[in-house]
Amino acid sequence: DKELARLEVLRDLDQRRLTPVAAGRLLGLERRQVFRLLKVYRTEGAAGLISKRRGRPSNRCQPAELRATALAIIRERYWDFGPTLAAEKLSELHGIALGRETLRHWMIAEGLWVDRKQRLKRVHQPRSRRECVGELVQIDGCEHWWFEDRGPQCTLLVFVDDATGRLMHLQFVESESTFSYFHATRVYLEAWGKPIAFYSDKHGVFRVNHEGAIGGDGMTQFGRALDALNIEIICANSSQAKGRVERAHKTLQDRLVKELRLAGVSSLAEGNALLPSFMADYNARFAKPPANGKDLHRPLRENDNLEDAFAWKEERTLSRALTLQYDKV
Repeated sequence: DKELARLEVLRDLDQRRLTPVAAGRLLGLERRQVFRLLKVYRTEGAAGLISKRRGRPSNRCQPAELRATALAIIRERYWDFGPTLAAEKLSELHGIALGRETLRHWMIAEGLWVDRKQRLKRVHQPRSRRECVGELVQIDGCEHWWFEDRGPQCTLLVFVDDATGRLMHLQFVESESTFSYFHATRVYLEAWGKPIAFYSDKHGVFRVNHEGAIGGDGMTQFGRALDALNIEIICANSSQAKGRVERAHKTLQDRLVKELRLAGVSSLAEGNALLPSFMADYNARFAKPPANGKDLHRPLRENDNLEDAFAWKEERTLSRALTLQYDKV
């Protein structure tokens, strides 16, 4: 289209229907360049206006050897990596600096990656973020083969700040139980302070789901612990409602599993030791700045006794579990 427009302008200029100044304005060129193109048009005709670079490789094209080397490494070690993560590992571990878009085009051409246009479109509209850090923290557990075939299947407890998408706390546990949430929440509170509210699903740890539970106050042990610390617990009606932590699960199942594989981690203790460095790198890449710079985490006070809030409830829950087991027997 650009060459055809040039042809029309130069034809009018050659037939003196346009002045050089007017032709330069239409073409966006200086007077000297207009006369250069006019000279080419008069000597070679319309074919002279075709770009000489057409059909030739780009001057910024990467060497074929580099492309073959990068794709060979990806097939051997990073066959299930996305273009962004693969580009990071090629740069960090192999000294091959490539743009992620360049690598994306190469992987799509070789069938190692699926173009976004070929994937299913989003159905649910994402909810707007909260404005301040600590205003709402989404919590959830994700059971997965985090260590693949090198270790047991376990659960990763994830705490995500809604305003920034920042990973606030990660912890590998054997299962998604009240005890594990007690320990993880206590570590979170000691590190960051008390948020305004936790946002969770309707797991039995957070909400009484038994239809026959007609006695009591309708709160679980975890809910009572948060109530004693003046922290609200909100249970989402669908998984899409807590989309921040759900999307974090998807990213973690992709990136964290591969980081654990590269580090040779095969146990919960080794995995928990790796998590702080992984969280720092993850947040540096993906966390968003909050709309309001105020931090709504409240510091723990002297009357906020974590021992009273969590420890005694663990003993009570364990005693109740043993009683129920005894009754069944």
